[in-house]
Amino acid sequence: MSDGITQVFGLLGKRWTGVILASLMEGPVHFADLRRSISGISERMLSDRLVELAAAGLVLREVDEGPPLRVAYRLTERGAALKPALTELGEWAEKCLLKGEDSC
Repeated sequence: MSDGITQVFGLLGKRWTGVILASLMEGPVHFADLRRSISGISERMLSDRLVELAAAGLVLREVDEGPPLRVAYRLTERGAALKPALTELGEWAEKCLLKGEDSC
């Protein structure tokens, strides 16, 4: 197995990470809206994952001083480059995991 695959799944294989990235694919999202859109994730977990994704250069944190103060997150160019791969994984999951087609 290549070092690249090991690194990718070391980051993207963590719970919630793929869902967060997919939620940001359409554009910037405020933290509160992101939290509401991901059922079952705690604020702490969301915050931790966003920090990790920002450190990896995939997500950018933007602060609107307000009032009220609001924080939004968006994908960087590097993060947006994951869109084709995430789309493919989503399509594979629909076909092979959810529908259980034999052609997988």
